[in-house]
Amino acid sequence: TRLATLAVADGFRQIKLKVGADLDDDIRRCRVARSVIGPDIRMAVDANQRWDVDEAIRWTHALAEFDPYWIEEPTSPDDILGHAAIRRAVAPVKVATGEHVHNRIVFKQLLQAGALDVVQIDAARVGGVPENLAVLLLAAKFGVPVCPHAGGVGLCELVQHLSMFDYVALTGTTEDRVIEYVDHLHDHFLDPVVIREGRYTAPTAPGFSAAMRPESLARYTYPGGEFWAADLDERKKGQAA
Repeated sequence: TRLATLAVADGFRQIKLKVGADLDDDIRRCRVARSVIGPDIRMAVDANQRWDVDEAIRWTHALAEFDPYWIEEPTSPDDILGHAAIRRAVAPVKVATGEHVHNRIVFKQLLQAGALDVVQIDAARVGGVPENLAVLLLAAKFGVPVCPHAGGVGLCELVQHLSMFDYVALTGTTEDRVIEYVDHLHDHFLDPVVIREGRYTAPTAPGFSAAMRPESLARYTYPGGEFWAADLDERKKGQAA
């Protein structure tokens, strides 16, 4: 309840809950979250590929009373026809996937099969800017919104540029488009994202915002970084004891 309350107070219009381990607990948590955020804030749920097709349909139906905006990664990201079957069965709950899709070809097939309502590109999983732009073009052609996956080391910094390109050069709209955001690890980057009132602000520095601080690279580069050296020392002490 604390995190949901803070997110709404900070201006975010959509939150997300992880689901899939225990249905009764998911129902309890979704009920609590919905009571906290009210009816006007979107609530997405994310299964992280835990289910087969039939289970995904049953579980999503069980959560439907809490008005989930989308079900994310309900099954294996490679199961294109499975996603299509889930999408047909759980509407009006939307199906979102893509953070584990690695190229434009699989995204093309997902779109052709009518297997998703939301394209979730991952700037690191899809190799390079041109490939990501190809996926944005495909999504625009099919009229499917792109809501990038983010939250890992530098992903928020990277995908802000892709969403900006989608808005400025392709679609001209922010309707039904969001970017994931997690408030950690940004201090390792020279040009971290800036969030105001629950929204990404436009990047102002040239480049892809991927440059990391030299001190972070020195500390965490494997295997010679200070972090790993300290970890090795601790393990040696433990073995000696």
